[in-house]
Amino acid sequence: MRLVFYTGKGGVGKTTTAAASAAHAAALGHRTLVLSADPAHSLGDVLGLRLASDDEGAPQCVTPQLAALEVDARATLEPHWGAIRDYLVSLFRHQGIEDVIADELALLPGAEEVAALLAVEAAARSGDYDFCVVDCAPTGSTLRLVTLPEIASRTLRLLLRVQRAVAAVVSPVARAVVPMPLPGPEVFRDIDRLLYKRLAALREILLSETTSIRIVVTPERMVIDEALRAHTDLALFELPCDAVVMNRLFPPEAAAEAFFEGWGHWQEERLAEVGELFAPLPVLRAPLASDEVVGAAALAAHGARIFAGADPAARLCDAPRLRFTRDARGYRVELPLPHARSDALDVAKLDDSLIVRTGTRRRAIPLPRKLAQLSLVGAKLEAGLLIVRLAAAADGAR
Repeated sequence: MRLVFYTGKGGVGKTTTAAASAAHAAALGHRTLVLSADPAHSLGDVLGLRLASDDEGAPQCVTPQLAALEVDARATLEPHWGAIRDYLVSLFRHQGIEDVIADELALLPGAEEVAALLAVEAAARSGDYDFCVVDCAPTGSTLRLVTLPEIASRTLRLLLRVQRAVAAVVSPVARAVVPMPLPGPEVFRDIDRLLYKRLAALREILLSETTSIRIVVTPERMVIDEALRAHTDLALFELPCDAVVMNRLFPPEAAAEAFFEGWGHWQEERLAEVGELFAPLPVLRAPLASDEVVGAAALAAHGARIFAGADPAARLCDAPRLRFTRDARGYRVELPLPHARSDALDVAKLDDSLIVRTGTRRRAIPLPRKLAQLSLVGAKLEAGLLIVRLAAAADGAR
């Protein structure tokens, strides 16, 4: 299944663009699912439908080839989070928190992101769709969404092992003397299933060749600057972008009017700038419509204008990825980091991982066994490519 995430700064038109992409793909014959991962759902409004969330979390048919889903975090997580939720509710109740509030608190931060990813995985496993479009929340939430499987599996795995070991020894004694509820084996079972099985499967989906991200921008400086930062952060986690969509462009006929003439020149300058900054990614033009784009037919027509003959389900650009290479001087780790700045970049080696930090984002990159035994010799940033050299201690000293 082909999977595309649409992200961008809040208010740039991600939902309309994602829905138009999905509707156009469906019109071309692809079995398509458009899924809203934004807690403030507006996908149903754009489709002109009320997307009811049932207990099953099943997508709703829009056209014969198009289905839509607004993810209900509570309903989606229930099969995976039930025992954990029940334990947290009992713990909050013990602290004197009212039942309704305790139930809300048990839906921990990040639940929306987990639920959206589980819905994506369910769609992939079902085999019912050729193409899945995800309408993401604004940029920061999108980064949490797409990096969650890696970060959660690495940081919580050790915590789970330690907690389980301690609970096995302490719980039989503690239950007799500690009044507060303690987690039982079913809690650890659910965490184990969610972390090791589901998140691992999601990580494989996100890193596969069938997944890419498209950034929606408007011709505004703050929007473009945020998109550049997002592009760097996504590259750090090996999440490839295959296009940028420049939204809300005045059509040529509007530029003919004296009032809009200056806006037209300004937009063309921004278009040229975005094309240069994000190269080699293609920049798709999304014209400002004369009326609201609502309903499957209007969205499909809008999608046809955006893609101008291209297939929305196609991979529009192949971005370079993380590489481990060897030359006469030793081993190299090459990680594309477009728009990164040397003064905001830190690289270190810790045990069997390479730690890379750019701006506020940090990632631990697991190294192959042979490279994990080597020492960090040096790192440099060349034209958006981070090159890290590794060698044996004796070789590095020469």
